[in-house]
Amino acid sequence: MRVYVLIPAALLGLAALGCGGSDPEPNNPSQMQNQYGASNQYPPGQYPPGQYGQPAPAGQYGQPAPAGQYPAPAGTTPTTPTTPAAGSTGGQAAPIAPTMVAAATPVLTAMAASEVQGMQAEGGAFAGQFQDGQTLEQPFNIQPGKCYSVIGVGVGLQELDIQLVAHTPPMPPVVLAQDSTTGPNATLGGKGQCFKNPLPIGGPAKAVLRARGSGMAVGQIYVK
Repeated sequence: MRVYVLIPAALLGLAALGCGGSDPEPNNPSQMQNQYGASNQYPPGQYPPGQYGQPAPAGQYGQPAPAGQYPAPAGTTPTTPTTPAAGSTGGQAAPIAPTMVAAATPVLTAMAASEVQGMQAEGGAFAGQFQDGQTLEQPFNIQPGKCYSVIGVGVGLQELDIQLVAHTPPMPPVVLAQDSTTGPNATLGGKGQCFKNPLPIGGPAKAVLRARGSGMAVGQIYVK
């Protein structure tokens, strides 16, 4: 704003010198008034908008514009609150006690006798209440030289999938094996095709059940 004031003041000073006018007394406001922007030099209301102290229209000369009336600067994206789409899937299934899936127990026992003969259960069974797309994870330590299988039985599900995943933070998870079966029951590494850890060291891993449809499922890890 000072730039606009100093230019006309300098021009007026030069005009006064050219006409042989006398210098005003120093520090005399009455003498300085007409030389530097007195009100009778520029009648009120005749200044261009936004200059010489007059208010500029909103959005010009640095004045804030009303919200929503001017587009965002180039290269920016306005932020708009969003909500998840109805019926979205994913997330973690709710863990439940395996005894709550009692209807699946006979099926699990029969599948184990057929699919994982000679293998032992690794820990206890694990179960969950699923919505479509949800997963349930069962952590365990994978041992060097050991061979692993997983059986899962679903109740009310359309499809149950199983993965063996190694995860040693900060490294990202790595899928070691996954089932190729279809339907609500699944077997990973059945019929002697168990996953064998090829490394001479062990590490943290997890069995992951993923459901399509809503219902319950129970799983069990086996090792030999």
